[in-house]
Amino acid sequence: MKYYILFGPPGAGKGTQATAMVEKYNLNHISTGALLRKEIAAGTELGIQAKTLIEKGCLVPDEVVEGMIENEFKTVTGVDGFLLDGFPRTLPQADALDQILARNGSEVTATVSIMIPDEMIMERIKGRALKEGRADDASEDIINNRIVTYHNQTEPLIEYYSKAGKYNEIDGIGTIDEVRDRIFSVMDKF
Repeated sequence: MKYYILFGPPGAGKGTQATAMVEKYNLNHISTGALLRKEIAAGTELGIQAKTLIEKGCLVPDEVVEGMIENEFKTVTGVDGFLLDGFPRTLPQADALDQILARNGSEVTATVSIMIPDEMIMERIKGRALKEGRADDASEDIINNRIVTYHNQTEPLIEYYSKAGKYNEIDGIGTIDEVRDRIFSVMDKF
């Protein structure tokens, strides 16, 4: 079983590229937001915990998200691996993922990090707001906060996975097909 992590700042094209990665490599795409909605809809114990917290305006703690991810690893069949999108976002989450995988005799196969400059993040997210009508993408203050949060919380994972020999950076500038070809050339090695 292969375990890939998809990284990149907001607007880098992770959602667009994840679909092609999942299809080509027979992966189960684990997006933390979609996973939370699925568990809540199914009425699982973890879903009920998450729903209660969300309804109170609280963030869902790492332990709940980690439990949901571990449950996906155990219950999803018929795939050659998993593509994690939105997890891990912090060093403690990366450590927790390593522990989850180690319990099953596995480890992260590779990270694929789609990188674009900050100016392009702003441009792409504003464009997405216009095209998709996403209110959370319309405010420059919100976008700037998301960029700062990415740099502060998620970028330290670059060093973490680089030291482990599992970090692969992809130039996210270019057409969707050009970026996809770069991703596939890296993933084909695994």
